[in-house]
Amino acid sequence: MYKITLILSLCFLSLFSRSQDLKDWRNLENAVGIIPDEGYCDQPYSVINKKGEWVVVMTTGIGNEGQQGQHIVSTISKDHGKTWTPLIAVEPANGPEASWGVPLIIPSGRIYVFYTYNSENMREVLDEKGKPIKRVDTFGKMKMKYSDDGGYSWSDKRYDVPIRNFEIDDNNIYKGKIQFFWSVAVAIIHGNAVYLPLSKVGNFGEGFMASGAGAILRSENILTESDPEKIKWETLPEGNKGLLPPQGKVADEHNIVSLNDSSLYCVNRTNQGHNVQAYSRDNGHTWTNPEWATYTPGGKLMKQPRCLNKIYKFKNGKYAIFFHNNGGRDYGTHPLGSRNPTWLAGGIEKNGFIYWSQPEVFLYDMNYSNTISYPDWIEESGEYYFTETQKSIARIHKIPREYLEMLWNQAENNTFTTNGIALNLSEENIRTSQKFKMPALGKLYNGDGFSLEIKMKTGKLMNDQVLLDTRRINTEGFGGGAKFAGNGIRISILKTGAFEILLDDGRSPLLWSSGSGTIKPNSEHHIVINVDGLAKILTFVIDGDLYDGGERPFGYARFNPYMYDVNGEEEVSFSSGFKGKIKSFRIYRRCLFTSEAIGNFRSGK
Repeated sequence: MYKITLILSLCFLSLFSRSQDLKDWRNLENAVGIIPDEGYCDQPYSVINKKGEWVVVMTTGIGNEGQQGQHIVSTISKDHGKTWTPLIAVEPANGPEASWGVPLIIPSGRIYVFYTYNSENMREVLDEKGKPIKRVDTFGKMKMKYSDDGGYSWSDKRYDVPIRNFEIDDNNIYKGKIQFFWSVAVAIIHGNAVYLPLSKVGNFGEGFMASGAGAILRSENILTESDPEKIKWETLPEGNKGLLPPQGKVADEHNIVSLNDSSLYCVNRTNQGHNVQAYSRDNGHTWTNPEWATYTPGGKLMKQPRCLNKIYKFKNGKYAIFFHNNGGRDYGTHPLGSRNPTWLAGGIEKNGFIYWSQPEVFLYDMNYSNTISYPDWIEESGEYYFTETQKSIARIHKIPREYLEMLWNQAENNTFTTNGIALNLSEENIRTSQKFKMPALGKLYNGDGFSLEIKMKTGKLMNDQVLLDTRRINTEGFGGGAKFAGNGIRISILKTGAFEILLDDGRSPLLWSSGSGTIKPNSEHHIVINVDGLAKILTFVIDGDLYDGGERPFGYARFNPYMYDVNGEEEVSFSSGFKGKIKSFRIYRRCLFTSEAIGNFRSGK
């Protein structure tokens, strides 16, 4: 047992050393490389060709998203994403809009790309109210082209991929004569067939796509048939409804993975603040009723705005889901953003279901309003790479193996983390009003982070109660050594049962709390406050669970990047106003990962 604990500690230490310096791999600025584009860029999806080169297919154009000239291109890297070839046109920029390219490589080495093609070159389309709109990139025909030379050139001819009409098509403003659809999914090989999910649009209107349903194209002979004209397709699921949302009208951006037990698992976004999941046990012909996605079967709901939540299966049979961990109900127009930061959860399959870890902060941009989405994974020689786009720039990142392994091992982690402890007070040496020395917490603006861990037994919650207040009473000193009154931290439990923290640097304080009823009277609670000075994110892990905001959309806070420091009085004490008992109190001079905070809780120490 000691050996396992030591190995886990060393893994965390290695991961910590990668993420806590100024070259934080999570920061978009520290990408391995930039993928070339023409201006707008979307869905940089990848395959590895027979030569071992990385082939990325993407949608690009000289204008903004949806403007004329949008088309599909490919580019190739021979050095793991550091440099790329000039763009290779799959479809020309001067033709009808060709958008949302999805690549697939089959055993022969042939690469296919599937895309939405404005086949009639229409310059406008009617929305649900009969009003013409000029955006014409999300309807027409599904087309495919292929490359037999590893992505360096593409077939002159494009081939139809027929899509069967569902009720949502027949009820659109064109009565199904024009199909509205697009795909953001990775095409997968499941059994001896290829599956390509897509999302049908009912009509255009509010939110651009006013309603939606999921469908899956399946081909049994594409893996062996060399003549594209002879490739056969069927549209799943059976019936004419498709994969619908459990609530509301919006079901967008369906994507699937093949489970180890031969089932299929699908997720998609909605505008209800949650993503959706469904399982198929008969190769996609029928599905369980779509339900709000949960971390474990019947467990806590995930939160997701109307943004892509991307699932992926790795060669080791484990999974990851990329999502945004907030309950926004739109695309994310708030200046603080809902697509930045991104989050990642790791998945383990048990008895035909995926059990997701609690998520960790993944990639982020220090411009809070910038979005991050439409990613793909590249897995090679035991290393993990990740593509993403901000619509005007696409990048590739190397993701530490330890990070993914931490997520996959989270469910079994009961290791107490010692790395970074600067203060460790046990129940025996905690006395109300007895002073103890606070360690320095560094400079937040400079990337220093910290974690505070409290184990306590509450009493009655009749009034707001301060547990600890380190804010300075007096201003002292001059010049760079000056220490100012008011700077510090205040930790409180409100009478509503909310847990609250104030970080105050004298200029840009952050007041953040959990929801009412989070903290129960006369109960034991374990709370870790994680302050990530690199990503500028504050989270709570309460009783081994990452707080997600409850009824509020956000459980995490993103604080001012220029917050200076919250170092207060050097000697402090727990407040006599707290009516419970502090059983332990620790300060880490670094920000713990969610997984480490959960391990501490499970350790019981």
